Amino acid sequence: MSNSSNLTYPCIPGNTLCEVLMFEVELIVVPVLFLVAFLTVLIVLLVLKFSHKPSQSYQLQKFEKHDTNHHNNTNRHGNNSRQHLQGIDAPPDFNPMEHEIIPMTAQSHTDMQNCTSAVPQSSTERSRDIFQLISPLPLSFSVKHHKPFTLYRGVMDREPVILRVLKESADSRDREFFLDFARFLTELGPHPSLPRLLGQVTAEMPQMIVLEELEHKDLLSFLWRCRQDHPGQAAPCDLTERRIFTMGAQIGSALEYLHSKDCIHGKVRAQSILVDRDLSVKLWGLAPAFRMATEARFPLDGLEDLELRKWQAPEVLARKPMLQSSDIWSFGILMYEIVTLGEAPFPKVMASELLQYLQRGNKLKKTPNCSKTLYSIIESCCQWRPKERPSLTELVRKLQSAERTADDRTVIRVSEPLDIKKYMKEVGYAESVINAVL
Repeated sequence: MSNSSNLTYPCIPGNTLCEVLMFEVELIVVPVLFLVAFLTVLIVLLVLKFSHKPSQSYQLQKFEKHDTNHHNNTNRHGNNSRQHLQGIDAPPDFNPMEHEIIPMTAQSHTDMQNCTSAVPQSSTERSRDIFQLISPLPLSFSVKHHKPFTLYRGVMDREPVILRVLKESADSRDREFFLDFARFLTELGPHPSLPRLLGQVTAEMPQMIVLEELEHKDLLSFLWRCRQDHPGQAAPCDLTERRIFTMGAQIGSALEYLHSKDCIHGKVRAQSILVDRDLSVKLWGLAPAFRMATEARFPLDGLEDLELRKWQAPEVLARKPMLQSSDIWSFGILMYEIVTLGEAPFPKVMASELLQYLQRGNKLKKTPNCSKTLYSIIESCCQWRPKERPSLTELVRKLQSAERTADDRTVIRVSEPLDIKKYMKEVGYAESVINAVL
């Protein structure tokens, strides 16, 4: 019996070394292999996680926290802090920014009544890790300081972009507006004379909208820089009459596209136009168009209405519904802004008295550097009766025709330097607002 047992189990009872050697595979090799496999998988995961360059998202979060602290400090100090105004470095709604091909992942509760929805394009949801060289944009010339978003400049795929970032302090209503506005831009669709919407970040915080950056930013600050020569400036402000007609045709084309979508822009002015390196322009400032499409939930801002009074058509000043032809009136005022290099419209008329001034048959005065052809276009846009204003198709055709024969040599100059306080008074800001801004 003992001999049979030794044949099946060769180790002498109590010989531990023999037993370990006999069961070496089960006791040592297999556990070691499992341990090696686990460590290998762990190392691979760690390498994948930390092999990329450090993300700029930390820098963005730092800016967001700084912006939140600045907002709180501003509330404590009131109007004692003063801004250094250097033109308008970015449109307040870009605020734009106002951005194009990204459906929002968040479900919109909006029924776009005034704007026909286009078919959304394929999703371009972005990760905040792809943005580099993030820096805040300089302060803008704007009465509304406490916006629910902040503007940053950054780089995405080697292309300069503007990041419209929702603040951490934004409430649920601000977040709803932010996401619905992005969806509105998506459904609007792309156009050559509208800024390109390059992406969105909605799956992680902070949420943001990504738009292309145009080198010269908004048209108003560009016009102000053009008032005087700037020796050594990389991109000289050589604005000729032909360039004005070119710009007008591009803006008119974008406006015609909006109207084809049953949209009313509601904020056509130089501050809502962006200027690129080649002096081509794109129409922005689309927040009022979105608010009109969602007026029940996001009514127009009364303070913003004060800013716009010098650009508003008579029917809008009279508190009647805004029409597409109201945009054409504002377009005529915009052309006046361009040819005067950023002068306030109706400079000697108080904003509160503008409607009565127009009722008496008064019009914008022709300036010395405005040709008869250009003034006739301005005059046709600013007709008292909406039905007498030209259609956008006719307007674009006139601008393109005038462009072919316009002077392309004489550079438009205005000798008078810019006085921001005087400009704000002429636009219609109250003295208390002017003191708060300046």
